[in-house]
Amino acid sequence: MSEIVREMMQADLDAVVAIEQQVHSHPWTRGNFADALLAGYLCRVLESEGVLIGYAVLMSGVDDAELLDIGISAAQQRRGFGRMLLENMLAWARAQAKQRVVLEVRASNLSAIALYRHAGFQQIGLRRAYYLTDNGREDAILMGYEL
Repeated sequence: MSEIVREMMQADLDAVVAIEQQVHSHPWTRGNFADALLAGYLCRVLESEGVLIGYAVLMSGVDDAELLDIGISAAQQRRGFGRMLLENMLAWARAQAKQRVVLEVRASNLSAIALYRHAGFQQIGLRRAYYLTDNGREDAILMGYEL
């Protein structure tokens, strides 16, 4: 297989939003992704055999970076692509001399939590009732990775 990670472009937004809607219960909008591009966030996509199968958005701060969103198409999950994209984001943060990468994840998203833990993230906090659900709210687990 041939996979590449490259910068996200405006032309990718339809494919990115389609994956986002497929894999997140309360997805970002096209406007959210367009705003991230305009704000200069690190926005990358993952292509496999020329097909866009994933994306990630990282916001850079002074010393830290925050992973805002990441997604791999449902049909391509559990094949190591999420880890590949996550490692790409961590490598960028390292190259920028960031001290830490942080993220929030739904407490119910066990597969994402396992991915992050396997990559070396540790729980650093909890935000009670942070995320909307169809039946109310759910906690966000805050995780950090020291670079």
